[in-house]
Amino acid sequence: MCSLYYALGYRTPPARWLLVQNPPTIPSLPVAQIICFLRNTRLVIDWHNFGFSILGLKLGPTHTLVRVSRSFERNFSSQAFAHLAVSDAMARVLKERWGLAGPVLRLHDRPFAHFQPFEESQRLNFLAECPETASTIDGIRTGRTKVLVSSTSWTPDEDFSILLDALLTYSTLAASTHHYLPDILAIITGKGPDKEAFLSKMKVLAGKGMLDKIHLKTAWLSAEDYAKLLASADLGVSLHTSSSGVDLPMKVVDMLGAGLPVVGWDRFDAWPELIKEGINGRGFQSSAALADLLVSLFGGDPKELELLRQGAMLEGKRRWDDEWDPVAGRLLGLCT
Repeated sequence: MCSLYYALGYRTPPARWLLVQNPPTIPSLPVAQIICFLRNTRLVIDWHNFGFSILGLKLGPTHTLVRVSRSFERNFSSQAFAHLAVSDAMARVLKERWGLAGPVLRLHDRPFAHFQPFEESQRLNFLAECPETASTIDGIRTGRTKVLVSSTSWTPDEDFSILLDALLTYSTLAASTHHYLPDILAIITGKGPDKEAFLSKMKVLAGKGMLDKIHLKTAWLSAEDYAKLLASADLGVSLHTSSSGVDLPMKVVDMLGAGLPVVGWDRFDAWPELIKEGINGRGFQSSAALADLLVSLFGGDPKELELLRQGAMLEGKRRWDDEWDPVAGRLLGLCT
């Protein structure tokens, strides 16, 4: 807290605006409020989620520290000059439930420039060279293997047992009654605390021959290669459940930017702001529903998946400047 105060109060020249992302709430918000008061600076809070709801994943929503954190977050944000909310659903909470005095403006996240769709030739060239996909490139070229990608930080707000159960059901069907189904190469990127537990479960099931139609790979990729993998995959999966119900997963934004259709957990208020059902993705609320989607999209009419891809590419065309300039740019006096 002292180092942040020193950096903002002594090492940084005075400014008209101070833009603070939340979370983290502590110590960012109280320090920012003090600095803005002393320097006559206008504070703008960029809301991506609620810090207290993330704490609630570990302690439970009724824990005393979670309730204190909520009051702390609400009180130290109440005097900000303005607020940028990542979703309309979040903006409504800030306005109607929290009663914040300053204007609350919705500002959706948009994909960075390096997330771009691939032509088919670019896609196959990358998959032939990528270590995680090179061994299955023949099946990918013939359509007998589909590439599924999911990104995670392996934290409690993403339940990967849902994906595991869905892949188990899919493999069982493909090996018995649905022989027409292609194999799935599932690539999961990211690092985090729950990774090893998931891999252990996968290893047990694979050892029992229950995932014969599933090839699982985990990867930690550079930003450039991650963007290329998204542009080369057939389908993206999001298991983000939203601790607050009103935040939006950046991974889905990135997938759409790469022209990748998405299936994701949709049991939270903000989901429809990003994914339009049947247009650029599909939603599910159980492992059985996810398995049904995989069977339908990989084994049904190929036009359905292509339609979703076209919708993802259309949604991904809207970039940061398109979103930022008319909202934050106008607020800060940078755009007219």
